[in-house]
Amino acid sequence: MSETWQLSTDVLVIGGGPAACWAAIHAREAGAEVTLVDKGYCGTSGATAPSGTGVWYVAPEATARANAKASRETLGGHLADHYWMDRVLDQTYANMNRLAVEGRYPFPVNESTGEQMRTGVQGPEYMRRMRAWVKRAGVTILDHSPALELLVDADGVVRGAAGYQRQADRDYRIAAGAVVLASGGCAFLSRALGTNVNTGDGALMAAEVGARFSGMEFSNAYAIVPKGSTITKTAYYGYATFFHEDGRVVEGAGSTKGRSVIARTLLSEKVFAQLDRADAAVQAQMRLGQPNFFLQFDRRGIDPFQDRFEVDLLAEGTVRGTGGIDIVDDDCATTVPGLYAAGDAATRERICGGFTGGGSHNSAWAMSSGSWAGRGAAEFARDSRPDHAALRGVGQAGLRPDTSESVSAEEVVAAAQAELIPFEKNLMRHGDRITPALAELDSLWERAERGLGGDATGDERVRARQAAAITAVGRLMYRSALSRTETRGMSKRADHPDLDPAQHHHILSGGLHEVWTSTSAAPGQRPVGASAAVA
Repeated sequence: MSETWQLSTDVLVIGGGPAACWAAIHAREAGAEVTLVDKGYCGTSGATAPSGTGVWYVAPEATARANAKASRETLGGHLADHYWMDRVLDQTYANMNRLAVEGRYPFPVNESTGEQMRTGVQGPEYMRRMRAWVKRAGVTILDHSPALELLVDADGVVRGAAGYQRQADRDYRIAAGAVVLASGGCAFLSRALGTNVNTGDGALMAAEVGARFSGMEFSNAYAIVPKGSTITKTAYYGYATFFHEDGRVVEGAGSTKGRSVIARTLLSEKVFAQLDRADAAVQAQMRLGQPNFFLQFDRRGIDPFQDRFEVDLLAEGTVRGTGGIDIVDDDCATTVPGLYAAGDAATRERICGGFTGGGSHNSAWAMSSGSWAGRGAAEFARDSRPDHAALRGVGQAGLRPDTSESVSAEEVVAAAQAELIPFEKNLMRHGDRITPALAELDSLWERAERGLGGDATGDERVRARQAAAITAVGRLMYRSALSRTETRGMSKRADHPDLDPAQHHHILSGGLHEVWTSTSAAPGQRPVGASAAVA
């Protein structure tokens, strides 16, 4: 391995999806020198790049905006904040218009009006254009360069990151005035399309510097997929009828409110679907909007509109959930100075509460929070670029084990997935199942602290950190789920099936060796006292 490469920048952006790109552009426009590091290739990695996605793009008209804000409030358990919703709607509207002009995105044109339709994007083209825009802005992009740990100064301020460049086979160390974590969420390596890089790395790094999280109980999203497939497009199943093996309709099954019905049925038998409720016009729109969704059927000679096909559920975790790193001001600063969070790495409760579907709000949040985090980081970093000698790395599990005891990344991932992916544990939640699953994850974390990583080099360290991150996210998720003893948003408890008005609050969490939880007031509610920390 080559000698560690050292460099300096004003703002370091960790990630390569839409939130990272928008953060890099806005930090650059604020006058900062910007470096972006991505685990994959910026523009092709992550959940957005292979997808077609709607965007929460609403013209600044009072009735339209009011309807847009009201559309998911009940689903989200009334935890969203109208102040943040208004900000996101404004920023998204501005960004999508900029994407059309400065980003040179070829939006389709409405034949009857001649106007561009800016309510959605095709992921491959969107991210190709964003990468080109980022490069034109003068941002330094380091592809295939996963960050492994954050660097802090003597006061605990986040001032950079250290990582590994795969193609050059060398370590790097970047000193920065501020850092934006836009590394995506965590899908537990479930194989959902585009999520192989979304292993919660940013959450682990944030937890190691003491950052606070919010809404981690809202991290149990599952997507409907054809059996054996990785392509998630759950919205299309809104046109589906679901069937038992013997041909009977699975009553109550659906893409929005009926996924738990599908899960319960899958525990004892196969489930089949048919997109039989889409008329010819809708079918044409679906094929145009998401061509890769249909490739899997075309290659197998299946017409999903006429034929029944077997389905399964894939875990999407915080990629499609709303929990993440908590933010404390309009610039998406975290509770740790020098650290900013954006996109799926940050909590989306501000605009979604406890529920979000694919695209739409997620896409809007990525571009809006990325914009604010980039600007905020640039302002924080002004005239404050540190010396390398003054910084230390804070990574532990997967990098600096406590003992010589050895445990492999593969062992840790397999053990964590056994507790986090089965929908009978995570989707169909019950205290009697979550509690022992959390105990297993706590024990696994202790093993990871003692022996994960060791003398590993290169890609082995990357895999070790991914394993530690998946475990850390799972512990925050289940600890928060146990603290919410009700059913709200996507966090449904079989042992607490009703909504409890007394729990109209956010669940905060944090910690690694010991995970804690507390509560904070929801919008329009006076502050509530913190609950007892859970060891």
